[in-house]
Amino acid sequence: MKKNIVLFILFILPIVAYLFFASGINSFAKLPTITKNIPEINSWKTLDDKPVALNGKITILGFIGQDVKKYKGNFFNLYEKIFDRNKNFKDFQMVMILPDGTQEQVRELQKDVTSLGTQAGWNFVFGSPEEISSFYHSLKLVGNLDAKLGTPNVFIIDKKRNLRGRKGHDKKGKPEYKEGYNTKFVSELYNEMTDDVKIILAEYRLALKKNHNATKELLSNEK
Repeated sequence: MKKNIVLFILFILPIVAYLFFASGINSFAKLPTITKNIPEINSWKTLDDKPVALNGKITILGFIGQDVKKYKGNFFNLYEKIFDRNKNFKDFQMVMILPDGTQEQVRELQKDVTSLGTQAGWNFVFGSPEEISSFYHSLKLVGNLDAKLGTPNVFIIDKKRNLRGRKGHDKKGKPEYKEGYNTKFVSELYNEMTDDVKIILAEYRLALKKNHNATKELLSNEK
């Protein structure tokens, strides 16, 4: 009896675990699209006067607004729970949108958060209030920016400039809709956004793997 239990643990459980996680990968491609083909932002510039593009990148998009200090704590939460876990994925970036005139506040913020680690992959871009309002409106969100053009929510944008989130029903069958993730609440970042970012990253890893295998098959057929 004991021998059978040992054999089960050594051989059967790993297979069951593999099948469980392998089947989970299929669900990774099912994070719904909330808004398709949002506008590009490469006309806006960073502190270094460089453009930033959404196309071809998995982007965490935020709107800090005129009061940068108000969201300082949220910035720390987002860095630790989301950015730090995914910073080595080369096509992953953070883009924070602010009104012109907040550049000096952002420089001070960058000084404060240097203790967290690298800021490579973090981008602060600046536009006019009118441009920011128009762009935010194009996302077709339920929530609104505050009077200073800020929101604690951040949004997941895929490589094709689609806003992704939760829409439909959760695992318990209850109606669910989530267009953004509140950076004020660590629990929401950790329990919900972390999983949804994993879904998007797994989706593109799977696509890369399929493309790689297709290329290998094509090359082998040409020989």
